[in-house]
Amino acid sequence: MSECSALQFVSPYAFEAMQKVDVVRLAALSDPELRLLLPCLVRMALCAPADQSQSWAQDKKLILRLLSGVEAVNSIVALLSVDFHALEQDASKEQQLRHKLGGGSGESILVSQLQHGLTLEFEHSDSPRRLRLVLSELLAIMNKVSESNGEFFLKSSELFESPVYLEEAADVLCILQAELPSLLPIVDVAEALLHVKNGAWFLCLLVANVPDSFNEVCRGLIKNGERQDEESVGGRRRTEALRHLCKMNPSQALRVRGMVVEECHLPGLGVALTLDHTKNESSDDGVSDLVCFVSGLLLGTNAKVRTWFGTFIRNGQQRKRDNISSVLWQMRRQLLLELMGILPRVRSTHIVEEAEAEPSVSVYSGLKEEHVVKASALLRLYCALMGIAGLKPTDEEAEQLLQLMTSRPPATPAGVRFVSLSFCMLLAFSTLVSTPEQEQLMVMWLSWMIKEEAYFESISGVSASFGEMLLLVAMYFHSNQLSAIIDLVCSTLGMKIVIKPSSLSRMKTIFTQEIFTEQVVTAHAVRVPVTGSLSANITGFLPIHCIYQLLKSRSFTKHKVSIKDWIYRQLCETTTPLHPQLLPLIDVYINSILTPASKSNPEATNQPVTEQEILNVFQGLSGGENARSTQRFSITTQLLVLYYVLSYEEALLASTKILAAMQRKPKSYSSALMDQIPIKYLIRQAQGLQQELGGLHSALLRLLATNYPHLCIVDDWICEEQITGTDALLRRMLLTNMAKNHSPKQLQEAFSMLPGNHTQLMQILEHLTLLSAGELIPYAEVLTSNMNLLLEAGVPRGILQAVNKLWMVLNTVMPRRLWVMTVNALQPSAKLVRQQKYTQNDLMIDPLIVLRCDQRVHRSPPLMDIILHMLNGYLLASKAYLNAHLKETAEQDMRPSQNNPMGPEAPEVTREELKNALLAAQDSAAVQILLEICLPTEEEKGQSSSAQALQRDVQSPQGAEEEEEEEEEEQSLLCNLREVQCLICCLLHQMYIADPNIVKLVHFQGYPCELLALTVAGIPSMHICLDFIPELIAQPELEKQIFAIQLLSYLCIQYALPKSLSVARLAINVMGTLLTVLTQSKRYTFFMPTLPCLVSFCQAFPPLYEDIMSLLIQIGQVCASDVATQTRDFDPIITRLQQLKEKPHDFSGFCKDSSSKSCSRDSASLDPDVQLCQCVENTIIEIINMSVSGI
Repeated sequence: MSECSALQFVSPYAFEAMQKVDVVRLAALSDPELRLLLPCLVRMALCAPADQSQSWAQDKKLILRLLSGVEAVNSIVALLSVDFHALEQDASKEQQLRHKLGGGSGESILVSQLQHGLTLEFEHSDSPRRLRLVLSELLAIMNKVSESNGEFFLKSSELFESPVYLEEAADVLCILQAELPSLLPIVDVAEALLHVKNGAWFLCLLVANVPDSFNEVCRGLIKNGERQDEESVGGRRRTEALRHLCKMNPSQALRVRGMVVEECHLPGLGVALTLDHTKNESSDDGVSDLVCFVSGLLLGTNAKVRTWFGTFIRNGQQRKRDNISSVLWQMRRQLLLELMGILPRVRSTHIVEEAEAEPSVSVYSGLKEEHVVKASALLRLYCALMGIAGLKPTDEEAEQLLQLMTSRPPATPAGVRFVSLSFCMLLAFSTLVSTPEQEQLMVMWLSWMIKEEAYFESISGVSASFGEMLLLVAMYFHSNQLSAIIDLVCSTLGMKIVIKPSSLSRMKTIFTQEIFTEQVVTAHAVRVPVTGSLSANITGFLPIHCIYQLLKSRSFTKHKVSIKDWIYRQLCETTTPLHPQLLPLIDVYINSILTPASKSNPEATNQPVTEQEILNVFQGLSGGENARSTQRFSITTQLLVLYYVLSYEEALLASTKILAAMQRKPKSYSSALMDQIPIKYLIRQAQGLQQELGGLHSALLRLLATNYPHLCIVDDWICEEQITGTDALLRRMLLTNMAKNHSPKQLQEAFSMLPGNHTQLMQILEHLTLLSAGELIPYAEVLTSNMNLLLEAGVPRGILQAVNKLWMVLNTVMPRRLWVMTVNALQPSAKLVRQQKYTQNDLMIDPLIVLRCDQRVHRSPPLMDIILHMLNGYLLASKAYLNAHLKETAEQDMRPSQNNPMGPEAPEVTREELKNALLAAQDSAAVQILLEICLPTEEEKGQSSSAQALQRDVQSPQGAEEEEEEEEEEQSLLCNLREVQCLICCLLHQMYIADPNIVKLVHFQGYPCELLALTVAGIPSMHICLDFIPELIAQPELEKQIFAIQLLSYLCIQYALPKSLSVARLAINVMGTLLTVLTQSKRYTFFMPTLPCLVSFCQAFPPLYEDIMSLLIQIGQVCASDVATQTRDFDPIITRLQQLKEKPHDFSGFCKDSSSKSCSRDSASLDPDVQLCQCVENTIIEIINMSVSGI
């Protein structure tokens, strides 16, 4: 719209005066400026105001006085005197007529009989006709705009082009829009004015006379605008008109720019407004608005805006027309000027010499400190323009950019950031370096970076300096990890840009051959100091990243550079929150220890951390929480070293076969070392720091579950929840100073007084229960060493329970050491005299040592609970130990496999089977010993043992007989034996669930039948036996068949299931079959203990009554036939048995007393068949009594 350049626009001063209705400012305007605002001022003076205040009355008088001297006011007053209602009706009719005629040029209702052109008609017409002429022309343009479907056109109109009548036409236009707002919406009028010559001038006058409509008009024009304004004439005219509007009201320019970005229309306007704003703002050393605006568009989170503006940049470069007039060219020129404005005036060529003369003084300060932040912003902007928007820099831009990138900033955090950005930009856009001189400049700058890195880090105080980035990129180049370099560049620049790996070839040559050879890289990396207090809060690229990549590429082993000390120092310099690179560093370090860099050189490995260095980290932990002040290392360091040790051992076992094939055997850490590491205590500490430790806690739990399953017992975790929960907090509130002051020595003295004085020991133990697990560690040795004193008679149960409670608390922090001390303390007195001390290794090899304790422990439930806990733990530990031993000795399988005809896998299978057999024998032996402990002693049998009471309860569910005394019942149910039995049953249940094969093995071995009532009632998992009882009955040994039927009788009562019914039916059939094949002696041996089981079958499953009765009669007949020739006494018995079967109700009066009488009557007979017949009779009578009583 260069046609408007000669016209006078409304000034910002005048527009602000109109906005605020500042009469004083209006009076100060010149006549030409005032002329543009007359339509609004005249309407303001003539129309009745809504504001009736005195101040407005005074202002109105000033306005009238101001207008009195202007001649053009009369014509505007005449325009306001027209009947606008009639004019609006005619205009509406004309619009309807044009709509019917399809917008063609037909007759006009507003203007008829035009004899001359519009200009002459306008000149000769009066005010009403002038209004009609302008309104008719304006409506015609608006209709054409609505029908154009977005296609731009330029309407030739004499009325809006004649310079003589522009002001009068503008007056008419403003009056029409003000008086007919519904017919002429200001946004539609503004859109129509873009299609006529001088439209921007008319638009500014229209908005100046209606200043409140500024934002509405701007938003409407932007919303209807093109997505790319510089691509079309219409877009450029729209942009120019909006620029004029913003020049008229500069305070709203940035808001209009925000509308541009919001709508993603007219990008050229946004840039143009920013350029206008940049020129107007005061020049300072900060980042300019242009840099901030364009950076925000390209680096913001809105992908739609980024794509829209990137298209603007690409399209702007492709246009063939003169670029100088384009907004894009103006933007690039302004950016280049800003870039040149901060470049050092003189680039000294003798800086290197000065630096060598005085190495302690940094003279590389070509870039001023106040310009560093702006330079960094410019670099990121050019990276975004070239990488995201596809800008192709000119030779001048490339030269100036290279000069800026290779400038040397001061040693500040901002300077470190600038150097990192410059380095990454060189990698991303290597095309900026095109000549040998430029390449030499870049090499000199890189050499300066290497030389000054340490100085920058010491002065700026930034841990993550550019030296680590240089080292990291050099390592990536050596290992040809170009994609990693690209990711590094993108993350440093903070933008995702496309970098072709082929573009890095020249930089790779420079790095690998001129600056950083691989040997230089490894030697330099070891000398880099570790990062102090390394944590996740320290961002950027650190030495740990470099060491990790060098370890991964095996550079240290290749060049025989020891890295063990550096890694150990870095692990010792860590804190929370955990840095995410530490765990990968440990993993790759362990791999470099175990796996050689190449098969040709199997000795090319790194050295592991020594045992003494590991012990140094954990020094002071054994003393509990009170010794924390003596600890030199943080909990993070201790957990990381623990992770290293456990991971190393696991990796060593996993790679044993491979190492054996290579004839390598790296040293494993000794069991003595592992015993001194408080693993459980550290895991508990890590549990409370899970958020700060990242994935370290879960990784440690995985390693424990695999290698130390005895430290991952579920009961222990549940116990820990109780210890660390709300109850623990309440106990801490009750903790008095007296409880804190008890020393281990006082506890020892209290134990020594135990035979006569229980009070003091009980008091100390109660106070100790209020302490935390860590605070109890110093008391562990005293507590365990005196446990044998608790076995003496007369020790109160309260003391035993308190010791059990304290032991369980200590078990959460020091289980392995506690178990060894406890096992040694509870040995029988004979062993204690011989001073036989077991070690952790002894107990893992033979867990049954735990059960070889003093026999008195078997009747002390609190201590037996401890024994069972340790037994369960050592059984799990033994499994892990044997698995590890199998892997450690895998090389033994490699030697015989070469000449083995069965193949190389045969020995492995055999060793695995032997291990499984050993574990099964171990578990079954533990179960058998525990079951023997459940048997009452002779003394307990005489005191109405609890086992018999439980058996009686199971066989007669009505409970104890009514005539039994209440004290006797308490004695039978609440004795120590009963409590020990319950504890053992709980452990056996856990073992059976963990490995159901143990159940089968134990029951195939058999155990005393007196315990069947206890095991079936006390072990919920005994229903597993129903699966293998048919197999057990099928065994050839008569004892196993008897045991199976007795076990089944109890299971049927406990689990009256369909499966039990089918197995019981099978057992009856087997008994019937055996009756026909067994000899007299074996028949007696088999049926005497199994006949009472038939009563239980009938009790559980009444449908079996007929089969059982038939079997009993058949047994009696067989026995009678054997002795028929010897005596006739059997005839009455057989007859009675037949009558019992046919008429059982007639014999319902029979009771156990009568049966016992018959037994006593014939007890003198020692004949097996006679005794068996009597047993059959008693069994039938019991079944009859049971069925009649309704059970």
